[in-house]
Amino acid sequence: MKLQTLKYFCVLAEELHFRRAAERLAISQPPLSLAIRLLEEDLGTPLFVRNSKMVELTSAGAAFLFDA
Repeated sequence: MKLQTLKYFCVLAEELHFRRAAERLAISQPPLSLAIRLLEEDLGTPLFVRNSKMVELTSAGAAFLFDA
């Protein structure tokens, strides 16, 4: 797991919005989405609940944020 991926996760957890998080990180949205999806695959659990209207942390995501 890369430090950059942890930064992406933390910023997304703060913003709870992919576009705003990507803007803060000065990257485009697709690489952010990909990094988060790969992190979730590595950890074996979803960290965010997302749909077209909202993004929120799962309980696993909240626990991971505490450690991150």
